[in-house]
Amino acid sequence: MNEQFTARPAETTRPGGLVVAGGLLATAAVAVALNAVVAVIARAAGVSGDFAPLHLSDYALLTVVGVLAGAGGWALVRARSAHPARVFRTWIPVILLLTFVPDILLGTSDEPGTSWGGVIALMVMHLVVAAVAIPAFRFLLPLPARQD
Repeated sequence: MNEQFTARPAETTRPGGLVVAGGLLATAAVAVALNAVVAVIARAAGVSGDFAPLHLSDYALLTVVGVLAGAGGWALVRARSAHPARVFRTWIPVILLLTFVPDILLGTSDEPGTSWGGVIALMVMHLVVAAVAIPAFRFLLPLPARQD
């Protein structure tokens, strides 16, 4: 169905620990940089500077946590599931939608500077992290063709 979750052949070599760690660091850095672009665009479009979630100190930390949590989940499913590609096809969209819930709740709050434009920017940031992290995880933590 979706090629991005297709398992690799069993003979595929897996990156070593330092490559994985460096790759995760690079993944987080790219995601933070792209989220900075989203924040700049949101501010240019009129989102208030008082909207704290679009401050670098807020979204950078959460972006890194998101990449690391995603890698942990990827590694867990990869190690435990007989059909990890099938699990990912189902659960990644569900988990991504669940990450929007706090943003929507924030949109209904009276926090200073909050606007739906800011909330949409946060949701776009979640999509950016997924778009950067999933291909990186496929390379750094390849899926086995099948689990025995």
